[in-house]
Amino acid sequence: MKDHLKRYLQEGRDALLWKLDGLGEYDIRRPLTPTATNLLGLVKHTAAVESEYLGMVFGRQFPEPIAYLADSAETNADMWATAEETREHHVELYKRIWAHSDATIDALDLDAPGVVPWWRPETRNVTLHRILIHVIAETHRHAGQADIVRESIDGFAGLYDGNSNLPETDPKWWAAYRERVEQAALTHRDPAGG
Repeated sequence: MKDHLKRYLQEGRDALLWKLDGLGEYDIRRPLTPTATNLLGLVKHTAAVESEYLGMVFGRQFPEPIAYLADSAETNADMWATAEETREHHVELYKRIWAHSDATIDALDLDAPGVVPWWRPETRNVTLHRILIHVIAETHRHAGQADIVRESIDGFAGLYDGNSNLPETDPKWWAAYRERVEQAALTHRDPAGG
């Protein structure tokens, strides 16, 4: 079972990083939602999440200091990259965190106990199995956000290289399809503007 869980985790990791491919620095950093969601920030955040859940929770702290996780870090510091931070730094850091996480997964049984200190007292005692499911869900959630952000940038969509997971059509078909969806939505539009 552990191998299956690791495979699903790795698929999410790979999908998230793949969304950076072929884009320039501006496009991987620019905020595309009202809450400033951006591709490099999603990578940075997901790396932080994984380092804590598959490290600290099991007494296996990631050995490198991560400044944006410090108590003194500004709010949301893990959700965007400063001008001085590089893509390469965050991608390589994430890959080192993967290796550390994978070592934790390999070293522990699925029923190994851990403690998530930032969760409510009644839920903070966990097992590796529970945390693996949590991290897989979190990683895939952010990969999905990255999919939408990337599509907003250049129309690029898909699950991973070689598998778009979308119908094989052309741009004309997509434009017509989008218009049909819009027309269906308009039939339910609230005259008051909602």
